[in-house]
Formats: sequence, C-alpha cells, structure tokens
Amino acid sequence: MSSKIKACVTAAAFMMTGVAFAQAPDAKPTRIRGDIVSASDDTITIHRRSGDTVTVDIKKETPVAALRNIGLADIKPGSFVGTAATTGTDGKLTATEVLVFPEALRGAGEGHYAYDLSPDSTMTNANVDQVVTGTSGHDLKLSYKGGSNTITVPEGVPVVALAPATHADLVAGKKIFVLAAPVKGSEFKGLQVVVEKDGVVPPM
Repeated sequence: MSSKIKACVTAAAFMMTGVAFAQAPDAKPTRIRGDIVSASDDTITIHRRSGDTVTVDIKKETPVAALRNIGLADIKPGSFVGTAATTGTDGKLTATEVLVFPEALRGAGEGHYAYDLSPDSTMTNANVDQVVTGTSGHDLKLSYKGGSNTITVPEGVPVVALAPATHADLVAGKKIFVLAAPVKGSEFKGLQVVVEKDGVVPPM
C-alpha cells in the first residue's frame, strides 16, 4: 500500500474520532476519561477520573485511534486544529491542549462552545489564520463558521496529532478517552476511542 493511500485510509478511519474530540453542544453522548481496568473481546472496564468504574461495549467496527506528540512549530497558518482552553479573568483564552487534524478531517466539529475537560473550559475547532510568537507562548488567531478568536498556547501544553491504533491496544493500565452512549446505569456503548500508545496519553 502506498504512503498516500495509507494516509487516506488512516484519515478515513479517524473521521469519527475527530468528531469525538469536539462534539457540538446539541450532542448527547458522554465523554469517558480514565484508565482501562480490564478488557475482553468486546468490553472494557474503565476507572474514570471522577472515581467511578464503568463498563463500555466496544464493537469491532468502533473506531480506535492513538496520538503522537508534535511541537508548537507544527501549528502553522492553514492548519485545522481542535483546542480546549480556559478563560482567564481578563477574558483571554489559554489552551490546555491542541490537536492538529489531518487535512481529511478539516471541518470536524467546527465551532466554539463549552467543553467538559475542566470547569469553564471551552473547545474551538477552527482554521489557524495566523501564528504569533510571544513571551508567553504562541497566539493562534483562529476562524470558524460564525466567528473567530485568539488562543494562547503556552510552552509545555500538549500538542498532538492522530496516530494509528487498533483494538489490540486496548489493554489494562492504558489511559483512554471514549465517546460513549449511555445504556443503563454504569453501562455504555462505545462510539469512538482514543487510547494511550507509546507513552502518549490522550489530553482531551
């Protein structure tokens, strides 16, 4: 398989993962973050950051992705990114992580809205119009359908890109991010998965 074809196949496989990273406000699925306690052929048990333990049904067709670390220098004008941020008392947005999407995922979850990574966090999926280097990091001037904003990305904030993963990477001890649909009680149906691989933990 040529590298170009492989890249296209990989991007297609991650299409839903891009949406998982930043669901629009009217979406109903739950974001599950935590550590894999155990995994079988079609079920994983996750100890969530919130302290409870849940069971997630993972089908063979459920998209699974990983991430790889990149640098601030890899964010360039024209990049399409998804970034969680917090709002300071001065109203300015400061990134807590940034995902640089492959070109095939341009437009995934586009917009700016509330996010549940931390209290008062936001998510912006947008095009990078300009990158300005300052004393506190890089200022990303972003535009999306219906608006624009500027987000400061300090040095040390995770900047990642998508990487291949399979269901074989879903093993006990790995950190995981799952977009899931509630079934009943502590049971969920997995829709999209991002799993720790090669030491890179999902920052979303």
